[in-house]
Amino acid sequence: MHMSSESLLVILFVGLVAGWLAGQIVQGTGFGLLGDIVIGILGAFFGSWLLPRLGIHLGSGLISAIVNATIGAVLLLLIVRLVRGGGWGWRRSWWRR
Repeated sequence: MHMSSESLLVILFVGLVAGWLAGQIVQGTGFGLLGDIVIGILGAFFGSWLLPRLGIHLGSGLISAIVNATIGAVLLLLIVRLVRGGGWGWRRSWWRR
């Protein structure tokens, strides 16, 4: 499989944006810039695997890829938080605003 440098840049961009958005949605899971990229890329794989199985198709293009990856990354961060024992994390962010 051949991957061009433009494809790699798009994957990194989508991963960065999705990881950052997921970090903003799920507060208290700061992994830094590199961690956000990794979480975003893993979330993209997780979202692209899970959403079609649920019958959810977001279309094609950059925006749908970011939304898909963000949904997957949020779910991934929630799973990581539950495994760590930190709970859902929604309460803290809502009460302190």
